[in-house]
Amino acid sequence: MVDIENIISVKDLTKIYKTRNIEYIALRDVTLDVRKGEFIVIAGPSGSGKTTFLDLIGLLDTPTNGRILINNVDVTDFNENQRAKFRRENIGFVFQSYNLIPYLTVAENVELSLIAKSISPLRRKKRVEEILSKVPGMLELKDKKANELSGGQQQRVAIARALANDPKILIADEPTANLDSKTGLEIVRLLKELNENSGITIVMATHDVEMMKYADRIVHIRDGKIESIESR
Repeated sequence: MVDIENIISVKDLTKIYKTRNIEYIALRDVTLDVRKGEFIVIAGPSGSGKTTFLDLIGLLDTPTNGRILINNVDVTDFNENQRAKFRRENIGFVFQSYNLIPYLTVAENVELSLIAKSISPLRRKKRVEEILSKVPGMLELKDKKANELSGGQQQRVAIARALANDPKILIADEPTANLDSKTGLEIVRLLKELNENSGITIVMATHDVEMMKYADRIVHIRDGKIESIESR
């Protein structure tokens, strides 16, 4: 890690989901700092609050209580438009379901994340090839349609797409859950390489012990609370 400055700081973070008859506390008073360039794993069983935590720091949801600072900016009370703009400029996402458009090519799927920016088609194409060249085996598949790829290849495309806007933070929610163990390890090794070579901060949720070995720290969550934090 190059720098000890915190890129993510959350204080007393709580998320409560309410229906007419039920109140469910998904996250309870979570306080955590993540340093720039760190690879953090959020670990815990199903329903422990991992995804809720990622949704909150990724500005996909808003907390019931507590504060969120990203890159020293307090984003807690951002409105929808402010959150969307901040996400585009700072955060990349990788999900377990890949979220690719099946009838588009690899290059087109990656390019989608650049279209919202005022970038010429020529510069977009150059940027897409630049990004795909960082993800092993992807540049030669750039003209293949997403639905012609294996699960591991699709997840690599999803990682390339997440990197297209040059984010400072990459959030990965169970990125290996739909993959066999060998392919899953390849994906986590790729994330680790990107973390070490590019200095991108990675926050990844998983319940797979093998995948946790690549983290700098493991934050164990249960019942919406941090149980322990383990340094590797």
